[in-house]
Amino acid sequence: MRRLEEARPRTRRRVPVVIAAASAAMLLSGCGEAVSRGFMPEPATEVGPDVISFWNSTWIAALAVGVLVWALILWAVFAYRRRSDDEVPTQFRYHVPFEILYTVVPIFMVAALFGQTVNLQNAMLDTEQEPDVVVNVAGKKWSWDFNYVNEDVYVSGQQAQDLNLGEEGLPETLPTMVLPVDSRVEFVLTSRDVIHSFWVVNFLQKLDMVPGRVNILQVTTTEEGTFQGKCAELCGAYHSEMLFQVEVVSQEEYDAFIADLEAAGNTGQLGTELDLYPLQPDQVEKLPEEMRN
Repeated sequence: MRRLEEARPRTRRRVPVVIAAASAAMLLSGCGEAVSRGFMPEPATEVGPDVISFWNSTWIAALAVGVLVWALILWAVFAYRRRSDDEVPTQFRYHVPFEILYTVVPIFMVAALFGQTVNLQNAMLDTEQEPDVVVNVAGKKWSWDFNYVNEDVYVSGQQAQDLNLGEEGLPETLPTMVLPVDSRVEFVLTSRDVIHSFWVVNFLQKLDMVPGRVNILQVTTTEEGTFQGKCAELCGAYHSEMLFQVEVVSQEEYDAFIADLEAAGNTGQLGTELDLYPLQPDQVEKLPEEMRN
């Protein structure tokens, strides 16, 4: 009887441990995918995995350097601590191996980081390939215009009338850009008024939109779905309301979307005459021929 009474408290003590272990296992299994991509959004473009790989490499390298530095600090604290009031540590003016270590190694690290950054940036900004779809994205306070250049149709985002009232926005009120999956898409980025920034979160890259200038960005879509876009540059009172959606769909759905725009009368292009600041002559040459006045 006594053994039974002694066993019960042990069993009770084990229950919280088992629950905690099970909870930790569930948490880790659920976060495993997020951890593997460094808590970055799931990529939806061809270059996205390269961005995540570079991000993971940089923070792992930074963590390794941090652990090494912390270990050296703790080692110095304990190895060279004062053991008596009369003790004086050994004095020296320099230590050549240490000086080489903390001079040469950081140089190599920075050079490697710089080289990888340039390579990735070149891949992200590569516009040499012929795109399947060309979209002129024009930012304006505080919405977006999307000109489908080759199809000669457009989507015009209208500024909501109840901005900044604290009410939750509805996705169907946002301008929506529809793109075909597994296609090379070129974004011709312009601004109608002030500096904006084109950012689709799951594309893992963004580019500024500067008045009077043309910036070009290409991506290859790889995943179907609905993705959130926003302005990533503070552009005025309602910057936080400058949102849009991107729907990546099959080619058949994309063709149907273009047909719906034509049927609705959204034909032609919303030109640069709507801009507050004219494009510089050298910038006009960057526009597709269909958009040049």
